[in-house]
Amino acid sequence: MRFATYSYEGNERAGVLDADDLLHPVDAGSLAEVLGDLAAAGAAALSAPPGPHVSAVRLLAPLRPPSVRDFVTFEEHVEGMRAGAGVPGQWYAAPTFYFTSPHAVLGPRDDVPVPPGCERFDFELEVAAVIGREGRDLTPEQARDHIAGYTICNDWSARDLQTAEMAVGLGPCKGKDGATTLGPWLVTPDELESRRDGEGLLRLALTAEVNGEVVGSDLLSNMSWTFEEMTAYASRGTPVRPGDVLASGTCGNGGCLAELWGRGLDRPALRPGDVVTLTVEGIGRLSTTVVAGGEAHPLPRARRRPRTRP
Repeated sequence: MRFATYSYEGNERAGVLDADDLLHPVDAGSLAEVLGDLAAAGAAALSAPPGPHVSAVRLLAPLRPPSVRDFVTFEEHVEGMRAGAGVPGQWYAAPTFYFTSPHAVLGPRDDVPVPPGCERFDFELEVAAVIGREGRDLTPEQARDHIAGYTICNDWSARDLQTAEMAVGLGPCKGKDGATTLGPWLVTPDELESRRDGEGLLRLALTAEVNGEVVGSDLLSNMSWTFEEMTAYASRGTPVRPGDVLASGTCGNGGCLAELWGRGLDRPALRPGDVVTLTVEGIGRLSTTVVAGGEAHPLPRARRRPRTRP
């Protein structure tokens, strides 16, 4: 099933799409309320008369996640980003992630503003799993039952800001929290089950376009960990909860502009007016227009203090 959150005639609703792309409203205030049993919620909704066609509504992000973990699971992407420096040995030990801001989540038809002070704006083609049930210290086998569905994720990045701030050693902050686009809908795991390969990875074609030109393509099955393994790792020593988003990290072979820059390819950074289109087989398509953002209000440099003591 495909579930969407949408605005129609001034009201925000969650619904399930039928084969004709008609939306059947779900009997809940939000999609988050039914993540634990989407099959039952969807079946009940489909048994009732449909609402509007998806083309008549404004699609919103499928949900408002309480947390967003962004992993880095594509080895080829890491290679490209490091400009020939090789993949760190620690990368192979575990599926590393960082937390990004859930408050910056945008819907599939929302414009994305260039972050203040950014001159090297970039997209990132990813797929995200959404948690449907709370769990802690899960095994990968147990984690499968905790994944409610999958959606496309565009983790927008201010590369110049990111490079500067990561020199401090704490990871990205303002370089990454400007926007994360999710959508167009949430696809339940049963829709994609036939696309699993022998190692449990989802073999889905991924394509990134800028202004109609293909700049990257890959297979989701080139991830080095499954979403179940990522969920198990995320739950180690702490709970994962309904609505949590776990993103795959950027795919290889041009899943973002910075990877192409790292391989020595000269492509311009994103500018206002550019349209980025991400397509994931079996899930859907996101097409987003970049717009001008606000200005960066100046702040002083760090104060050098005398380190006096009481």
